[in-house]
Amino acid sequence: MAKGRLPARGPRPPSAPAQYRGPSSAVPHPGAGGASNPGSSTPCSGAGGASNLGSSAPRPGATAPGSAVPRHPHSPPYRRWGLATPLAPAPRTPDLPSVPRAARPGLPPVVDRVPTRDKVVFLTYDDGAEKDPRFVDMVRELRLPVSMFLTDSVVGPGYGHFARLRAVGATVQNHTLDHTALRGLPYAGQRAEICGQQNKLKQRFGVRPALFRPPYGVYDTTTLRAAADCGIAAVVLWRASMQINDLRYAVGDHLRPGDIVLAQFRGPDQLKGATLTEMTTRLLRRIQQQGLTVGRLEDYL
Repeated sequence: MAKGRLPARGPRPPSAPAQYRGPSSAVPHPGAGGASNPGSSTPCSGAGGASNLGSSAPRPGATAPGSAVPRHPHSPPYRRWGLATPLAPAPRTPDLPSVPRAARPGLPPVVDRVPTRDKVVFLTYDDGAEKDPRFVDMVRELRLPVSMFLTDSVVGPGYGHFARLRAVGATVQNHTLDHTALRGLPYAGQRAEICGQQNKLKQRFGVRPALFRPPYGVYDTTTLRAAADCGIAAVVLWRASMQINDLRYAVGDHLRPGDIVLAQFRGPDQLKGATLTEMTTRLLRRIQQQGLTVGRLEDYL
């Protein structure tokens, strides 16, 4: 195992989040008072400035009015998914930071970005409500590295869909059993939420996740203790979140290398008619416009 890396947790197939404090430190938690995403009433959404992501991305094979990007079914994958240029691959050898330092010994670090010089950001999708089979095609055809933070009560009987995503390269991480706001709950309740989902995901996929995202981005010291006792190596928040028509930033007005981006498995009912693949295309366009590409979060933590 390479020095400075978090330990592997099984084979890899194939509200404002806390601010990063330095190249070798994690976000310090405020003790018993906990941490939260103040100013946000929307579950799992960021706060801060927003930027327009543009018009709805056409579905593969469809004609985009006013667009110069052809939609011929035999076009290269990036064109079929509404991108003007291919998504650049992440570096083969990641520029790895030092191990994030926890605020207290024995607790997992809390991260919302990775201090890397590589021009990459990280896409993370929460919950598991939307199970669009075309998103599986998109991840496969674009070789898109995404991390899935799954909630058992939201996924319901739909774990097969996420197994298909995992088979084409997505990774599985923990987002609790019931999407309960953990801060302030007793240790036993928090441990049941986190360890319970660890057990579910081990049963479904054969691996225990190394990463955990607390619902709504809120946590306290008890959350970190419970996460550590459940085998979690890092608690993951975010620096930017994908909205229906924009990106919302926790810090500044643009993406920076190493930023973690929050998205959610949502469909047309929640996205005012847009699909998950359309929303992802808009996000990828914005990432490309800012001179960045997508890396795999687990390669950097």
